Formats: sequence, C-alpha cells, structure tokens
Amino acid sequence: MTAPLTPAGGMPPGPSGVPTAPATGADPALARPTVTVATYPDYGAAQKAVDYLSDNKFPVEHTKIVGTNLSLVENVLGRMTTGRAALAGAASGAWFGLFIGLLFGIFADTNWLAVVLTGLVVGALWGAAFGAIAHAMSGGRRDFTSRSTLQASEYAVNVDAEHAEQARQLLTRLNWQASGAS
Repeated sequence: MTAPLTPAGGMPPGPSGVPTAPATGADPALARPTVTVATYPDYGAAQKAVDYLSDNKFPVEHTKIVGTNLSLVENVLGRMTTGRAALAGAASGAWFGLFIGLLFGIFADTNWLAVVLTGLVVGALWGAAFGAIAHAMSGGRRDFTSRSTLQASEYAVNVDAEHAEQARQLLTRLNWQASGAS
C-alpha cells in the first residue's frame, strides 16, 4: 500500500482533492486602507447613510459599518419556575414528537393522523418531564430567563481611502438635506 501524496504544504489530500494552504497574506479586500467618513450613535443612522450612498450610485462594496465599544446586554425577561420549565420542555418535546410522528406516519398502513398525534402527545409529556426535572436539579441557580444582545455605543462608516472624498461629499449633502438647509 502506498502513502497518499502530500502537497508542498505538508497536508494530506482531503475528500475533495488536494487542499490549498491558507494564504500567508491577508485578503486584499481587507488589506486596503480605509478611512472613517462619518460616525453615528445608532445602527439605523449608519445604515441610512450607506443607503444614501447607494442611492447616489456610490460603490458601496467599498464601505463598511463598524460598531465600536461593544457591550453584552442581558435583558431579564422573567422568573423561571418549575412550571415554566415544564411548559417550555413540553413545547420543544411536542415539536420533536411531531417530527417523529410524521416520520412514522409516512409508513403507517392505517390511521396516520393517530400516529402523528400520538408522537406529538408523547413528545410533549416527555419534554415536560425532562424540563421540570432539569430545572429542579439546577438547585435554584439561574432561576430566570433572559435574552442577550450585543450593542455598540457608536457606529462608524468606513470607506476605502480611494473613495473617501466622494463619500464625504455625499454624506455632507445628506446632512445638509436633513438639516433643512437650502
């Protein structure tokens, strides 16, 4: 038996052929120098600026919106009780049971609806049981539900240096129009 051919990078061939080694330099699109042409307090305003650039035939493929000073914000939605944990488990179990019921229902010779409904009910019952048990075993740690979001305090519109002056002129026109100046 012979050993597989090893390309110059020292990696064995993969399932789709000989892999290429990662490039030593950065992506040329990422290596281009950029200039911040405007900053905004929220993403919507930065998005509106890039949309304005696009509407005025600016080559927006040379534009980036960069959020800075990122913060992870966790909004607490409510208290998690054993009942709520069981209800959440029942909902996810019902979805899984519905899926399994549909798979078995495809091959049922008789009443396929009964097979699907049985899968849904059994899935909901097992999901509720597992949800309640998992919550009870947590010992009171993390007795709340929450949703996390990533927020930036400022959004910068960056443009490749060669297009920066054109972008500045267009965004200045946007600011003048927004201020009501004639």
